[in-house]
Amino acid sequence: MNGGDACGAMETPYIGMHHRHEPREDQCTSVLVKHIKAPVHLVWSLVRRFDQPQKYKPFVSRCEVTGDFAIGSVREVNVKSGLPATTSTERLELLDDEEHILGIRIVGGDHRLRNYSSVITVHPEVIDGRPGTLVIESFMVDVPDGNTKDETCYFVQALIMCNLKSLADVSERMAVQDRTEPINY
Repeated sequence: MNGGDACGAMETPYIGMHHRHEPREDQCTSVLVKHIKAPVHLVWSLVRRFDQPQKYKPFVSRCEVTGDFAIGSVREVNVKSGLPATTSTERLELLDDEEHILGIRIVGGDHRLRNYSSVITVHPEVIDGRPGTLVIESFMVDVPDGNTKDETCYFVQALIMCNLKSLADVSERMAVQDRTEPINY
C-alpha cells in the first residue's frame, strides 16, 4: 500500500471494504490517500462527474460520454500533451451516490495502461475542527512488456497524485468561496 498522505487507522477499514484488488503476477496495484479541507458533498460533486473529469484532472482536455450516464457508459477522454498518450476510452463500472464510490475501467486508447481499473471513495472526516474529506483511490493495471512492477506503479501513482492534488486544490478553493455544485443524482 502506497499513498500521498500516510495511511492510518481511519483509512484501513475503507481500504478493506472497497479497495481490495487481486492482481495477477503480471499486474501491479496500489492505494493512495488524500485528505482534503472541503466538505464531502463538495468533493463528491466533482469526483462523481464521469462526464467531466477535466473539472479536476489536469491531464484531461476533453471528454465525450456515450450512454445515459449509467453503469456501462463509456467516455472518450483526450489527454493533454506531455503524456505518452492522446486518448483513453473508459467505462463506468460503479457509481454509488450513497456510499460515494466511483469505479472505472480503461477499455481502449493509445496508451500502455492495459486492464486498468480503479476505485475512488470519498469519506467525511474532520480536519482542524472543520468538515473535511478523506479520498482513497486504488488501481490495478498490467505491467507492460519492458517495464517493471515498480516502474509501472510509480508512473500510475504519480498521475493519480497529480489528480488528487488538483482535486484538493479545486475543492478547497470552492469551499473557501462557498461555491458548491449541485449533486445531480
